[in-house]
Amino acid sequence: MVKKGSKEERDLVKLLWNADFAAMRAPASGGATKKPLPDVIAGNGKIYLAIEVKTTSKERIYIDSQKIGGLCAFSDLFGAQPYVGIKFKYKKWIFISPENLILTKNQNYRLDLNLALTKGLELDEILGKSKQIKLTNPDHNV
Repeated sequence: MVKKGSKEERDLVKLLWNADFAAMRAPASGGATKKPLPDVIAGNGKIYLAIEVKTTSKERIYIDSQKIGGLCAFSDLFGAQPYVGIKFKYKKWIFISPENLILTKNQNYRLDLNLALTKGLELDEILGKSKQIKLTNPDHNV
């Protein structure tokens, strides 16, 4: 059985290697161990990333609070920047810090496409290669 999202994890690892980051899928992520492991870890000697990978064909996704707690715990211990890497269908990768996720009434997290597009970062941004300027105008829907 192939874990849902494993194709996206492999694709992300390839993108990271192509950007001169050592990267790997954490083989025990997804509940195979009691340790809090992210789906992908990467680094280049200056920047270290821990990424929980999510994919959806919808405009909203829910994430278990234990996944986010584990991502943050691992990142703190490892010295990595934690991100949720989300691949909405037909969109580029978007990376969002756990602090920008919406906490739901049942203490899990929600991420909407609109929030991801306004608060999220592109791959080059988390790799320290560029900064995107987000233009927000309350009178104009972008």
